[in-house]
Amino acid sequence: MKKLLLTFILTLIFTNINAQSIFGKWENRDEETNKVDSVIEVYQKDGKAYAKIIEITDQNRQTAVCDKCTGKQKNKAILGMNILSGLKKDGKEWNGGKILDPKNGKEYKCYIKLEDKNKLKIRGYIGFSLLGRTAYWYRKK
Repeated sequence: MKKLLLTFILTLIFTNINAQSIFGKWENRDEETNKVDSVIEVYQKDGKAYAKIIEITDQNRQTAVCDKCTGKQKNKAILGMNILSGLKKDGKEWNGGKILDPKNGKEYKCYIKLEDKNKLKIRGYIGFSLLGRTAYWYRKK
């Protein structure tokens, strides 16, 4: 009985901690249809946040490449591509890194912030954050 109770408590704590983190799997939704178009995994490496595309829902885009990208990302598969790199924790935000938009091949400065346990705000910008665009990712259930 004690083992069962301890297991339940540890599971509850782990679930709550994970739900309050930017790390995990997130759904990116199409702005017009609100349908999930990809799943992105945000992970931590060397104290910084990174993200990669781990699922593309459109079967016709499974083998799509980033033909508009430049440099070493040019013509690389979008599935598995790292699109977020080098963000450092700064209070409640993670900033100082970059995000790549595979649809247009452009890279932007960005910051991310957990709006609530299931909603992540991503702000990509050029120069300073007033000149940019905000997107939201939703925690994959």
